[in-house]
Amino acid sequence: MSESENSAHQAAHAQAVHAQPIHNQEPDDFAVQIADSVKSFVVAVTEIAKGDEPGSAISLLLLEVSQLLLAGGRLGAVEDVLPEDRFEPDTGPEPDGVELREHLAELLAPIDVYHEVFDPYGPPEKPSAFRISDDLAGVVSDLRHGLTHYEEGRVSEALWWWQYSYLSSWGSACTAVLRALQSLIAHVRMDSPIGAVPDGADTDDDGLTDEQLAEQAGDLMAAELGM
Repeated sequence: MSESENSAHQAAHAQAVHAQPIHNQEPDDFAVQIADSVKSFVVAVTEIAKGDEPGSAISLLLLEVSQLLLAGGRLGAVEDVLPEDRFEPDTGPEPDGVELREHLAELLAPIDVYHEVFDPYGPPEKPSAFRISDDLAGVVSDLRHGLTHYEEGRVSEALWWWQYSYLSSWGSACTAVLRALQSLIAHVRMDSPIGAVPDGADTDDDGLTDEQLAEQAGDLMAAELGM
């Protein structure tokens, strides 16, 4: 987490514990189900990023992100989870996610960059460029942070973190990625050409023109779907 994210986390954490805390650290059915969904997503994305089955990567990511958002929706729908401790226990060093991000970026190279409006209820703004690889690596990092608490028996802390980070970060990231993945499949299934990447988009200066990137993306999806 960045310094600003950590400060926001600590402030929200301190605010939450003013209410009656949850002392039961034995996971109930809800906690077990959320933890299982989190573990499944982390393991699946890590395996997909290895690139052993590139032909099914988009379809598998679509399924995994959709399933994780179901767990996120459940977290968002329940009342606020209250952590037991006033301050978050130190979980020790965490993976920086660079390797996962790089593997995903290589795997998704032709279609990694997409465009999204960050806040549909905010002031009108132009779509911004994002990367599926960046977003998924960030989601995995958020989930792993809570998973460390869960595996060490701090169930309420894990649930609080997953709920808080769903509302503040990984929920919106997954929603945007899901829209991008669904759009890719829709373009191919409906035989609609994928548009060129707009001028100024970050494509790592790989020497390809916008038209070549769009053509690669279309070829990748067509091959994956057997078309």
